[in-house]
Amino acid sequence: MKLTRKSLGIPYYIFLLLFVAAPLAVIIVYAFTNGQGQFTLSNFIGFFTDSNTLGTLCYSLAIAIVTTVVCLLIAYPTAYILANSGLKSKAVILMIIIMPMWINFSLRVTALKEVLSAIEGNLAFYPFFNTVLGMTYDFLPFMILPIYNVLSKMDGSLLEAAADLGANKVSSFLKITLPLSIPGIVSGVTMVFLPSMTNYVILDMLYNSTYIMGSRIGSYFSANNWHAGSMIALILLLIIGLFSLFTNQLTDEAADSRGGALL
Repeated sequence: MKLTRKSLGIPYYIFLLLFVAAPLAVIIVYAFTNGQGQFTLSNFIGFFTDSNTLGTLCYSLAIAIVTTVVCLLIAYPTAYILANSGLKSKAVILMIIIMPMWINFSLRVTALKEVLSAIEGNLAFYPFFNTVLGMTYDFLPFMILPIYNVLSKMDGSLLEAAADLGANKVSSFLKITLPLSIPGIVSGVTMVFLPSMTNYVILDMLYNSTYIMGSRIGSYFSANNWHAGSMIALILLLIIGLFSLFTNQLTDEAADSRGGALL
């Protein structure tokens, strides 16, 4: 039997069918049915009429936005300095930054909880701050790595040409370095923003709460209300899909403008 691309892709298609398409179909069925298996839009209407659910969504978005901004503000200077430094041990420094990801997630958050408990005394005093701090601590490497990869591969001759044409360092950064690093920024933002919306483990470990969408979905499923939980999961999936389309469009526009600028 001659192996072709289609035949080699059969295991992948089977995997997508069993572990992506089938679970998604189950979620869609539960989202638009009631306890008797009848079609209904009550779950969808209930999502947008329930003040608690909308409040949780807004709180989740706020945590995700603030976490992403904080990670970006820390990660970009770190990646920029590391990529443009003359250190021979850049790989070692990058390894040190990534190394916390090798440690068990729960163990890292537990250690952070002990530190914050020693400093604050009661973690309930600053739940939003502690949650953002915990998520920044956990997701920061995911923001540093893609930005560093883009900056480290940037052609240095572009900056030299800009300097020869009279551009100062600020102009060179704003017109060359920053636009060229947009794909890394978009990749990092995607990897931080999306899980920050639903990662309730950090919130529960640092401050026992259900003020995030992931824990709200879990509470519905724990109460055997699979229909409401599936609707929330489906709406979050649509939000994530729209966000991914938006970030992909930004990347494409950056690539087009970069190509036009270089030409």
